[in-house]
Amino acid sequence: VQLQASGGGLVQAGGSLRLSCATSGGAVTNYVMTWFRQAPGKEREFVTNIRWSGGTTSYADSVKGRFTISRDNVKNTVYLQMNSLKPEDTAVYYCAAGRLSLGSVRAAQYDYWGQGTLVTVSS
Repeated sequence: VQLQASGGGLVQAGGSLRLSCATSGGAVTNYVMTWFRQAPGKEREFVTNIRWSGGTTSYADSVKGRFTISRDNVKNTVYLQMNSLKPEDTAVYYCAAGRLSLGSVRAAQYDYWGQGTLVTVSS
């Protein structure tokens, strides 16, 4: 499975961005698709994930109510809609995939990774 993340950029606080994670190279029907982020000097942290089959989702408390994860079965793409962005959301965002449960929030659990896309939120 190959993952290609895109959509990062520079946005002012309060603004919005949508990240995309295109999948290829195999079916991800039985996978959990997850967004992590890593700010400078910090560990990679869980943001949100979605079970491809069924669409069940989970979110980190820090993004609940502001971020929305979704997937497009036709385009084989996962999206992360980020609204009401804050400077503390600044990070490199990575998509990851694995045959895991929604409770899998540690980066080490994931086998497949996209290359990361930088999100910078200015105050």
